[in-house]
Amino acid sequence: MDLTLVVVLGVISIVFVAAFSERLNLAAPLSLVLVGIGLSFLPGVPHPEVEPELILAGVLPPLLYSAAVNMPMVDFRRNIRPITGLAVLLVVGSTLGAGWLFHWLVPDIGWPAAFALGAVISPTDAVAATSVGRRLGLPPRLLTVLEGEGLVNDASALVLLRSAVAAVAGSVSVWGIVGEFALAVVVAVAIGILVGYVNVRVRALLGNAVLNTAISFVVPFIAYLPAEEAGASGVLSVVVAGLVTGHLAPRYLRATDRLAETVNWRTVAFLLESGMFLLMGLSVKTLVDEVHKDGSSAWQALYIGLAASVLVILARIVFVGPLVAGLYREQRKAARFKPRLETTQAVLRGDESDPAVTERLDKASPRRAAYFRKRLDRAAADVEFRLTETLGWRGGVVLGWAGMRGAITLAAAQTLPQDTPDRGLLVLIAYVVATTTLLVQGLTLPAVIRAARVPEEDPAKLRQEYVRLMAELTDAARNLLDDPALEDPGNGPFGERVLDRVRSDTRIPAEGSAKRPAPEQAEGVFQYLRLRLRVLTEQSERLQRARSSGRYSSEALSRAQTSLDVEMARLEQLADR
Repeated sequence: MDLTLVVVLGVISIVFVAAFSERLNLAAPLSLVLVGIGLSFLPGVPHPEVEPELILAGVLPPLLYSAAVNMPMVDFRRNIRPITGLAVLLVVGSTLGAGWLFHWLVPDIGWPAAFALGAVISPTDAVAATSVGRRLGLPPRLLTVLEGEGLVNDASALVLLRSAVAAVAGSVSVWGIVGEFALAVVVAVAIGILVGYVNVRVRALLGNAVLNTAISFVVPFIAYLPAEEAGASGVLSVVVAGLVTGHLAPRYLRATDRLAETVNWRTVAFLLESGMFLLMGLSVKTLVDEVHKDGSSAWQALYIGLAASVLVILARIVFVGPLVAGLYREQRKAARFKPRLETTQAVLRGDESDPAVTERLDKASPRRAAYFRKRLDRAAADVEFRLTETLGWRGGVVLGWAGMRGAITLAAAQTLPQDTPDRGLLVLIAYVVATTTLLVQGLTLPAVIRAARVPEEDPAKLRQEYVRLMAELTDAARNLLDDPALEDPGNGPFGERVLDRVRSDTRIPAEGSAKRPAPEQAEGVFQYLRLRLRVLTEQSERLQRARSSGRYSSEALSRAQTSLDVEMARLEQLADR
């Protein structure tokens, strides 16, 4: 069948299944896998063979970049311990445990191939879990941990897989694997930070939404390729570049560029994710045929895959227990630290006297003192976060059950060398693990969430926080407009009618003005646009300071940023014309 027709039918199928899944209140990835499995056994349905390297190097980088750009840096930093535990320690433990199981059940494959397959099935896919969690109102911190784990664990697993494959062909030491892992992380992080920063600064010079989005489409590969060439983790480099870009974009990129990029990337990510799950279902018939051709048994792959599925599920549940206990210890430590922190903050405000702190502030330069206050405010916000945003045992139950594997597992399995013993059997085992965990855990996850009674996000609390944040932004606008030195560069002071109109549009009441006067002269219109954009820029800068302080939740910050972006984008388009 013509490739173009296959792509067209694939996109139509993806959209249709996704729309139908919404009506059934079912996660689209689960529906797509089920539909793909059913279609794979129908005569006449094409079974497209996609090179695994195309998925790992062509599909995975943009998917991870798209997710990382939308991950708030503050949330990632605050949850770095549980994310690292799940994405690194659990992946290593699952690789070792599954490798031992595979070697015991299929001893002919040898230890290196057994550990390679263990690395293949160790990383989870957070797409299905987060789609279910958002629909059922899981707490933001739980969703952040799941998303962060999905961003990082692919890098851990692929580094382990590369080491295991190298051991198949030769010899490799344990310390060699540890050294390679550490080098892969350090180099990848450095390249990711550099690419993310340069990406934002270069795109800020373009001033064109179309060109900006076009450049953003190649950024994941700019981060991925150099890291892979340097022997580091290209996947981790992409994630770091996405985090840096998402953190710096509101400061340097225009609102028009960011809104256009968001919509386009959301569409691209949807098609790539959905296409991978559909291909995952369509490949089952081909894999079964390959196993029969090699003289192996599909039933053997089935029971070994089911045994491995039970192992990785139990390993995750066992691991989550100590992880939640560690978060409880963090909470108690934060509770003990909070009084000391509040005392120091009171001294800085002048409410209390502490000679040691006062003496240090007197000796410090104003810049250093301001930096100290900023760090103190951030620490106080982090302490408050740990005291209020807790996972608890209920969240731990959901976290332990949300360990579904996905299409990346199958793609990674396909990269096993062709001369690997019983390669067809190993690939089918990986497929059984991915499909079993995805369907069994994915379909039962809503019931687990309801049974655990995880407390939903409080909409009233979010609303109050959002109102408080918008009040802070309104104060920033008022301070700018009430500044006696405010003037239009090159044109002198702003007219009173322009000031009143901007105050009205910014929801700042002006003295002596009960209605909205509209500028009638062309210069008045231009002044209005310049001043309104200046006010929105001031509010955006205040929002970035609020984001850095950590005093507000990501949900409130995101809503406020969207509100400002929509208005700024409208005015930027008018100014361009």
